[in-house]
Order: sequence, then structure tokens, then C-alpha cells
Amino acid sequence: MTVKRIADGVYYTGTVDWDRRTFDELVEIPRGTSYNSYLIRGSGASALIDTTEPSMAGELLKNLDSLGAEPDYIISQHAEQDHSGALPELIERYPDAEVLGTAPCLELLENLLDFRGDMRAIEDGEKLSLGDKTLEFRVTPWVHWPDTMVTYLEEEGILFSCDFFGSHLATSELMEERPGEILREARRYYAHIMMPFPQMVRSNLRKISDLDISIIAPSHGPLIMEPGMIMDAYSAWSSGGSGKTVILHVTMHGSTEIMVSRLTEALMEHDVSVRPLNVASADPGELLTELVDASFLVIASPTVLTGPHPKIAAALYLTGAMRPPIKYAAVIGSYGWGTRIESEVKGILSSLNLEYLDPVLVKGLPGDEDLEGLDELALKISELGGEYFGK
Repeated sequence: MTVKRIADGVYYTGTVDWDRRTFDELVEIPRGTSYNSYLIRGSGASALIDTTEPSMAGELLKNLDSLGAEPDYIISQHAEQDHSGALPELIERYPDAEVLGTAPCLELLENLLDFRGDMRAIEDGEKLSLGDKTLEFRVTPWVHWPDTMVTYLEEEGILFSCDFFGSHLATSELMEERPGEILREARRYYAHIMMPFPQMVRSNLRKISDLDISIIAPSHGPLIMEPGMIMDAYSAWSSGGSGKTVILHVTMHGSTEIMVSRLTEALMEHDVSVRPLNVASADPGELLTELVDASFLVIASPTVLTGPHPKIAAALYLTGAMRPPIKYAAVIGSYGWGTRIESEVKGILSSLNLEYLDPVLVKGLPGDEDLEGLDELALKISELGGEYFGK
């Protein structure tokens, strides 16, 4: 994306990564991403907010050159390299620029980039005058690292929100006019990095609630022209499950597949929101996105050497690490000569405070009694989910 004017003296100078398809080597990002940086020019000084991925430093410098920029300040809102990676090249070009960030951020810049430039730690609520423009810094830890802060441009009502409210979406449209598309990608983004910290998300939402925000300018994805939309979504996502049941499943010889089909149909008959997800074909990003508002988790797996299928085990490890809002879990599946699948699943998910429903574990193909057990499980989920479904 070329340089674009956002408001008087405010410019987008970031870079777009059209072809990137994974982030953190963990989740797929099918729409690419962007590394957003912003130049604010005041009557007395100028400031650059964030930089870019190290490989795109040359493009960022080209963008700044096109504006004749000589930033007095480089504001590092978060030390991770997709935000700060071009900092060494920028300081080489602008040696008099002062780097501002939280104290934890500056320490991380030293550790991650071996950076030793002119740096100054800012305090929560501190303001910086650029002449006719004023920046206010608010420390917002754990959305999603302990060093994170956001920057508010008072005169224009623009919140430069760092990873808060971001989305992995490469687009030529800086001011995306399709809010539904933003919300879909923002939900996937939230699942990847924000879901483990719901209390901190709510706390930091409160921390910025007094600001008169006209535009949210995140570090990834397009500008958000309807701030209330994304803030309401974050409030909902961080407030617990909606009653949905996610069924993580894989099958080897068809037995578990029969069980998943029966349970899914039974849940639908009870008007329970359900999403079966085959971990053999679903990517981790899809898994995490579905768990954002899930209250029930059903683990459906054949037994492999007495334990869950390795693809299920990997999905559960990621689930435990990301701490979705699920309250209840159940294990179903088949085995041949023996199984310890239930105890091993509970071990993998030991970091979550879950109530386990009765398992349905079948030796070989499920019979009529086993299928009736799945119907009973569906009924139990429906009864427990009454608070969500208005029953």
C-alpha cells in the first residue's frame, strides 16, 4: 500500500504482506496481513508510530522518504518484531530520533533486536506535544504482551491501538467499508492472541472507554471507521461462551465418524448451536476461531496406543494454551483392545477448569445402546445450555 492521508498531518506509512499465509508459524492467515505504521506531523515535531517487519524496512523507508519525513520521535507500542523490526534501519537513517515506549517494551527491544538507541520510557497517561497535535499514551498490558500500549491523538480522535482490535487482512482499501469482513478476520485474530487474556481485554476496554474515538488505527489490518462495532465485539468475545458446542473429531475407520454424526444431529434437534470440526483438515486458526464463544467441548477420537489420536492431542494442547471460555467437556470415541483416552484428555486440558460429562466410549462400531448414550449426552448439553438458549 502506498502512503495515504488519514487526516490533516496524519499519514499511513505501513506495508502490506500480500503473500504471507501463516503467523507465528502457528495459524493460517488466508488473507495476508499488513504491518501498519503511522506518521503524525505537528507544527513543532513529528512522530512515527511503530515500524514494520524487518524484511520490509526498505519499503517503510521509501514511504517516509516520499513524505520528506524526519521523525523526531519513534513510538514503539510493542516490541515484537512485526512492529519493531525496522527500528535499527530507521535509527541509522534518523539518528536524532528518540524512541519512546513502556519500560518493558524498551527492555524487550534490547533483548529482541540488540537495540541500544536513544530511548525513553513513558508513563501511563503521559502526553507528548507535537505543537498543534497532542499524543496521549495509555499502557494496556496483555493485549497481548506485557509491554503493550496504545496512543491517542487528541485533536483527531484517532486511537492507534497496536494489536488491540487488529486483523490479518491485506487490502488496498485503508478504510475498509465492509464491517462484516473486518469482524470475521478480527475474530480470527482475537482467537490467536487475545483469547488467553479475557480479563485483561475487559480491563483495557474500560481503560479507553472515556476516550472520544472517531477512528481506530490498529497495527494489522485496515482502519476501523466504526469503533463501537469492534469494541462491542471484543466485549462479547471476552465475556464468556454463548452456549455453542464444538466437536473436535477425527476418525480412522469410521466408528467415531458415526458417533459424531449422531451427536451432531441430536444437538441440532435440541436447537443447540453446534460446530463439528475435523482436525484432520481444519487449520489451527479455524479451531481457535470456533472456540472464541464455545461453552461446550466434545472430544471425539479413536484410540491410538491407548490415547487420543495425535491430531486430537495436538488440537487439545493448543486449546489448553489459549484458554477458551468452555465450561463443560465430554469425551466420545472408539477403541479396539483398550483405552485410556479420557484420562489422557483430562491431563492435556488440566489447565482448564472444566466439568466433564459422562463419556461415551465404544469398543469397535457403536451399537444401539451406544447411540442412545449419545442422545443422552445431547440432552444433557441442551439442559445445561438452557441459560444460553433461553430454555
